[in-house]
Amino acid sequence: MLQNRDIIVVGIQAWDIEIGSNCKNIAQELAKNNRVLYVNSPLDRISMFRERKSERIKKRIKIVKTGRPELVEHSANLWNLFPATIIESINWIGSPLVFDWMNRINNKRFAKQIRIAINFLGFKDYLIFNDSDMFRSFYLKEFLNPETYIYYTRDNLIAVDYWKKQGVRLEALHMKKADLVVANSTYLASLAREFNPNSFYVGQGCDVSLFDSSLVTVVPSDIQPVKKPIIGYIGALLSLRLDIQVLEYIAENRPDWSIVLVGPEDDAFKTSRLHQLPNVHFLGNKMGSELPSYLNYFDVAINPQILSPVTIGNYPRKIDEYLAMGKPTVATKTEAMSVFADFTYLAETREEYIECIDKALLEDSDQLHFSREQFAKHHTWENNVLEISKAVEAVKKSGRSS
Repeated sequence: MLQNRDIIVVGIQAWDIEIGSNCKNIAQELAKNNRVLYVNSPLDRISMFRERKSERIKKRIKIVKTGRPELVEHSANLWNLFPATIIESINWIGSPLVFDWMNRINNKRFAKQIRIAINFLGFKDYLIFNDSDMFRSFYLKEFLNPETYIYYTRDNLIAVDYWKKQGVRLEALHMKKADLVVANSTYLASLAREFNPNSFYVGQGCDVSLFDSSLVTVVPSDIQPVKKPIIGYIGALLSLRLDIQVLEYIAENRPDWSIVLVGPEDDAFKTSRLHQLPNVHFLGNKMGSELPSYLNYFDVAINPQILSPVTIGNYPRKIDEYLAMGKPTVATKTEAMSVFADFTYLAETREEYIECIDKALLEDSDQLHFSREQFAKHHTWENNVLEISKAVEAVKKSGRSS
């Protein structure tokens, strides 16, 4: 385990982001044994204009006006840095030469702010852990000269339009110059290995403490009247990630099953035929603390992920949550799902979804419940950071780090 080290964490998600963040969880775990500086990305000019009314942007503008970065101590070993600089919004630039020139300027401004913080904190021989910030942190290895530079990939971002234009080129170069690349899925580790032989699958952490069936004492009132068996999904209902046609097929071909969907809908879901099917129940968005009560009432949990360059390599954290409550789980077969193969039912077609759900209902037992729970409980943030530590040590021993 990494211990007694100074670690700088940069990434694409700020500390005050409103959704869950792998990077924050990893930073908090690292801070148990190391000093950690978590760096928010600098304010970019377009966000300063477009989001100027949001409280997050107002705070950053105020800090920029002071000319002094703000350092917030979250614990004895964990600090959060708000840079006091503005970077130019350059993602629209098509020319690689012009983009690289402007990006180097942005990186220099960013690095200067980080340097102020690490000098104040007295960081020495530090590591940089970069959570997929392929542009704004591209030159940090050169400007900050860390002992070890780690690039972390957890989504196939270059399949997304925002990153695609320059990201296909720059992420490959970023991975190549990193001392090592760590990935939360086998698929992404395999992709990274094309550019850097020091690429490791390190798994995924997940806090499943809430997802404990023994702690659930109530059945939510809006799911109580729903006819059993219940085939359920919990999470954002986004057509970019979920296959609406698979859900429609299951509901139409098995009218004796109730399909329960818990989570906010995008426009495609709101206008889909699912709303016309009598055995499909949309229960809306719920508080995180409420989700275990809904999941506990499912007979089978599903993740009908649509296959696309954006989703194919994703590690599905919800599978850990499903299994932590012992639920029979059916999901789309992907390389990333291979780590769950012994504890889930994997389907490649809509017809196989029905076959797998039938089998899941038939085979379910207390013994299977227990084995699923035990498996999910191994996917902790502590174990995730342990695997990252092992990867760092392996590269260090081989003499391949800078």
